Amino acid sequence: MASSTVAAATVRPDAAVAEQEGAGRNLALATFAFTVCFFAWSLIGPLSPELQKQLALSDVETSAMVAVPVLLGSIMRVPLGLFADLFGARRVFTALMAFSILPTAALAIWHDSLTSIVALGLLLGVAGASFAVGVVHVNGWYGPRRRGFALGVYGMGMGGTVIAAVSAPRISDARGLAAPFWLATGLLVLATVVFAALARDAAPPAPRTGPVRMLAPLTVFRSSARAWALTLFYFVAFGGFVAMFLYLPKLLTGVHDLSKTDAGGRAAGFALLAVIARPVGGWLADRIPPQRVLRVSFSATAVLAVLLAFSYEQMVPLTIECLLLAIFLGLGTGAVFKLVAHWFPGEVGAVTGVVGAAGGLGGFFPPLIMGIVKSATGSYTLGFLLMALVAVAALIVATRVTDPAATA
Repeated sequence: MASSTVAAATVRPDAAVAEQEGAGRNLALATFAFTVCFFAWSLIGPLSPELQKQLALSDVETSAMVAVPVLLGSIMRVPLGLFADLFGARRVFTALMAFSILPTAALAIWHDSLTSIVALGLLLGVAGASFAVGVVHVNGWYGPRRRGFALGVYGMGMGGTVIAAVSAPRISDARGLAAPFWLATGLLVLATVVFAALARDAAPPAPRTGPVRMLAPLTVFRSSARAWALTLFYFVAFGGFVAMFLYLPKLLTGVHDLSKTDAGGRAAGFALLAVIARPVGGWLADRIPPQRVLRVSFSATAVLAVLLAFSYEQMVPLTIECLLLAIFLGLGTGAVFKLVAHWFPGEVGAVTGVVGAAGGLGGFFPPLIMGIVKSATGSYTLGFLLMALVAVAALIVATRVTDPAATA
């Protein structure tokens, strides 16, 4: 009974969902809002070398500082995905951005201690939860034939990390550490106003009868191995992207003695390729089985992680392997959410929230592990080998999982 209560509010069968007038505008607005949120959410990573030097932090403390915004962003994707299903993605997205203004502005003022950065960075993680809300918003506007591509285009909003990597160190050098956070605050104010004024939900949430049971949509995870498979896929694809992007500046400055500006620019190149590859992955998933795209992505990720384990101290191999890794991780992220809408059309928000949380956690733990491994062994080799092992596990699952349409 609980499941039917919420399902009545959220189910939109694929057959009934066609691309509507205004779809392009709403996709553009959602992508803009997502880009701004990810710009704010990822600022601490590119600024971490300067913050580490200014605050005299250890490698482990720096890794924790960088990873903390990812933590709340991961956890909050679950309830916010549910809220988007129940109350409308436009309303939830607007509220999320309005809240994110507060910790971003506070970081502009209080960034002179590890405690304040960690506490405010945790709250800033809410901006990272924007992904799950936007997926619900875009999903409602597009039918199954173009949904993979549309979600891939929306996913390009993770390019906010590219903008942060390129601009934050330079702005900090020119105007001080507070300036990037003030810029992000202004952009969040602008995005909140524009999105609230111009965005619309594809359809209003259906009237609900009876009490709202927030956990009811999550019952799919009790009965479906496919739902858990999706969490593993995104843990590897998006989590690998976030972890590599966040930790590359530290690796490049610590191992190769690059300036923080140079390291940030190289990390931005990594992120840019992943951003471009994401809609390509969604486009491919519209035309061939998404599992096939994922198998290619995870196979390449495992091989490249092993190569990185033994060559990261050499700049040319490191550069080539990181750029290739960005492409294959981007393809994987583009394919995952095609499967979410295909396998669970009536629980997109709920499944997206949990899957998105898994991806966020995939970006939270590796930087911490990298910092611990580096401190304990003096090398990043074990960390990259662990990444390869997880990619192999995802490859095995992607090979064995079946499509319900093929077994019906």
